[in-house]
Amino acid sequence: MVTKINYKGFTLIETILACVILCTSILVLGAICTRSLSGIRLNRQYEQAAALVEKQLVFIDYIGIKDFMGSGQLEGDIEQSGQTYHWQASVKRVNIENLYDVKVTVVWTERNHNYDVSACTRFIAEGLFGEAAEL
Repeated sequence: MVTKINYKGFTLIETILACVILCTSILVLGAICTRSLSGIRLNRQYEQAAALVEKQLVFIDYIGIKDFMGSGQLEGDIEQSGQTYHWQASVKRVNIENLYDVKVTVVWTERNHNYDVSACTRFIAEGLFGEAAEL
């Protein structure tokens, strides 16, 4: 008479399959986390670039558009948080008296890819109201 033996536990194939599924899940989660951290870093750089654009526009407003154009410095580099940002301002006179279009652009390079943030506005030079103002 043959007796039937009941083994309790997992077979080798079941154990290997479970390990493969677990390792694949860990790799996928690692890739998701890495991509998320890269996105967070890029968003931080966009925030810093936008703050630099705003800083330049406030500076132009503070010293006045004519003095800014007279200074001759319409571009420069700023090092911030280990990243080098290049800013550039372009000024065009509009057909209306004492009105200027100003565009400030900040450009930076991250992993051989160029990113930029720009802002356009208009400034009134000293004239009708006796002081500089922003539209």
